[in-house]
Parts: sequence; C-alpha cells; structure tokens
Amino acid sequence: MIRPDLSLPLPDTIEAAHFIGIGGSGMSGLARMFLERGIRVSGSDRADSPGLRQLAELGAAVYVGHDASNLADDVDTVIHTGAIWPENPEFVLAKQRGLHVIHRSQALHWLIGHRRLVSVAGAHGKTTSTGMIVTALQAAGADPTFVNGGVIAQLGVSSGTGSDELFVIEADESDGTFLLYDTSIALITNVDPDHLDHWGSRDAFDQAFADFANQAREAVVISADDAGAVAIRSRITHPDVITFGTAADADIRVTKIVTDGPVSFTIRHGVAAAAVQLAVPGAHNAINAAGAVAVLIALGYDVLTAARAVEGFSGTARRFDLQGVTRGVSVYDDYAHHPTEVAAALAAARTVVGEGRIIALHQPHTYSRTQAMFQEFADVLESHADHTVVLDVYGAREDPVEGVTGELVSDAFADPAHVHFVADWQDAADYTATVARAGDFVVTLGCGNVNLIIPQVLDALERTTPSER
Repeated sequence: MIRPDLSLPLPDTIEAAHFIGIGGSGMSGLARMFLERGIRVSGSDRADSPGLRQLAELGAAVYVGHDASNLADDVDTVIHTGAIWPENPEFVLAKQRGLHVIHRSQALHWLIGHRRLVSVAGAHGKTTSTGMIVTALQAAGADPTFVNGGVIAQLGVSSGTGSDELFVIEADESDGTFLLYDTSIALITNVDPDHLDHWGSRDAFDQAFADFANQAREAVVISADDAGAVAIRSRITHPDVITFGTAADADIRVTKIVTDGPVSFTIRHGVAAAAVQLAVPGAHNAINAAGAVAVLIALGYDVLTAARAVEGFSGTARRFDLQGVTRGVSVYDDYAHHPTEVAAALAAARTVVGEGRIIALHQPHTYSRTQAMFQEFADVLESHADHTVVLDVYGAREDPVEGVTGELVSDAFADPAHVHFVADWQDAADYTATVARAGDFVVTLGCGNVNLIIPQVLDALERTTPSER
C-alpha cells in the first residue's frame, strides 16, 4: 500500500495521464472525466472488467496486468490508488522518469479546480448519499459535475461533467484525503470508527471529521442520530450546522418511516413537511435521503422541492443490486463491508423478502478489519440473516495475518447451525444452492470481489435441488 503524499505539487496542465488501477469504480470515473476534458488516457488493472472495456470504447488505452511497457513515452502524469505496492513496475518507472506521480484524490482535486464543492464523507452511506444528491440536483434543474464511488443506477455512470458551478464528490476518510479538498458544503453521514489502521486511534479519527467539518466554506450537514456524529459536535465550531435524522432536535427531521417494501416517510423542516416515497428499500435510505435533502436546503432549495427531487433516486450499483432470479431464488449483491452496513443491508432485505429467508454470502474485507471486528460481524450476521455462508478474507492491500481467516467470523457465531465457512468458491456456491429455496434472497456482502461469485451461485441454483435446511 502507498500512503498518499498530499504535499506533492499538482501539475499546471495534463496532456496525457496514465492510471494505475484504472478499473475501479472511482478510478474509472476519474479516467472518464479526463477523457471528457480531451486528455489522452491510458491505464492498467490487474484483471479485466466491464469498466476497463467501457473506457477502451471511449478511447483510453487499457492494459490487463501491470508492466513497465504500459507506460507510454508521452505520459506526463501518473495517477495511482493507495492499493498498489511501491514495487509496482509502472509506479517505479514513472518515478525514474521524473513524471508527476499523484494519488487519485489529488487528481480529483485538480479536476475540481474552483468549483462550488459538495463533499460527502462517512464510514458508510457515502456512495448512496452522493448518488441521491446528484440525481436530486438534476431533478431540481441543476447540472452538477460529480464523481461517485459507485455507478448511479439511473445514470449508468459513476461520474459526469455538468455545466454549472456545482461539483459533488464522495470524499474518502480512509486515508485522510477528504481533508485535501476546498469544500463548500460538507455532509457527514456518520462517524463510525473504521480505518483505525491508518488513523491510529479513535480520537484521531474523530478529530479528522471535526477538521473536515470546520474547513467547510458554507455549511456542515451532519447526522443527528449517529452516536459518533453526535459525539464530535462539541469539536465542530462551524457557524452553520444543519442536522438531519429521526432525533427530536434534528433540523431536517424524519418521521413515520414505513419499511414495507420501498421505504416511505415524512420529512420536516421547520413548519414545512413533505411525504416521501423512495424507489429503494430500507430505513437507512430514509436517513440517507434526509441528508441529501439537507444538502439541497443548504444550497438554497426549499424542503418541498428537495423532497420531490430525491424521490427519483433508484439506487447505485452493488447496493442491494438484484443480479438474477433462478429457481425462485433472488440473488442480490451489496457492497456492505462494515457491521453497521451489513445490518442496514440485511434489514432492508428483510422488508421485501416476505415469507422467504435471507441467506448471506459474506466475504470479510481486509485482515485488519476482520481481526478487529469479527465478533461484531458474527453478531450482525447471526441476528439479521437466516443462514450465513462465510468466504475467506479478501486482503485487498494487506498481507495475510496468521490466524485471521473467514473462519474467525464463523467460529464466533453463538449457534454454529446458522453458519458455514467455505473457503473454496465453487464449494460455497454449491452449498448456498442447496440451502436456498424458492422465495429466499441470497445476498453477497463485501467490497472485495465477492460479486464475481454470483454467476457460480446462479449456475449452482439452476442445477441443484434444495435441501430441507
């Protein structure tokens, strides 16, 4: 892993940019925007993907695998994620050539320029909230530029170039880069402890969010419900703070939440109130929508306009995303990789599964998070799913840690009859298919590559007779 050096100067101009790790949703979105600016784009990733192929169709030179030969002679700027290693041959050659070598957050900072920036931060809920803000602004007549961490369903892209001064981004707290941006309006969805391997302590993590809020030029929008967000309020000295949530003292208050199918609720701002019906399920999405409405209010819209605008949001890729139905079993994919996210995703599934059961197919993400939170994951999975299949850990940027496997999660279940650890993916798909019955939901959970098991699950469902589990 490479920690970003945010002190590095940004180039004045960029004519040819090479992206190391171009296939990810965030990086591919940046690359798309560079292409829209008329900048020559190349890039590499360790595996082929639809994102890579789409960029190639748009004119980017893309490569599967990392190799020094991928770095063309005309490249003047290299953009990388924090997930690559210092020994990456393209990274090493770029340094040897003396090129501008910048982290993806710095590339985004370069793209933003002097636009009026809305930055969305939080341990979870960022991608959905950013998508809600973007689509609501469009519905209200604005045309923002945006970079999101996932594809916005009704737009089919994770980034886009708009014509007005607004720029909306998902800002990453995991490595501190959310403090880099010149934010006008800061949205904090929650301050749930995560990425403490980077921050070192909960206090440092909390202070970073307070700094993010206090740096905002115009307003801070922050959850009134999340315990972590409430705890840092005393550290926030910004003169314009707007709170949102179900709390009685929230400025933008959510009441009358109904989760029978797509979530509905009432949203209040002062004496004004609006009934809202979303196209997505889950009480957590009512809260996300309140945060988006609060941002629009901070931008000058009234609550009724904002509430109507947010209703059109239809979700983001890998957030309770239906992948197929076989033998009456619906298979969904969700990016949830923190206990709070897993609880929210499965609670949303429960509101629409009816008489069916929920079978979670969980891939723990990173050794450090699994080691720190295995019991929390086990508790959430056992209480929210009817049965859980646990895969092995997706290490991402981390080296393996002895004794830290997916079995750490499965062994922490109080009732071992509710969980099954299977390291081999085909075996896991086959086992899942024997458990699932017509009417059940299978939900893959994780921000690694667990979504790639879905074709195996659908195939196994096609050829397997369910058991009586």
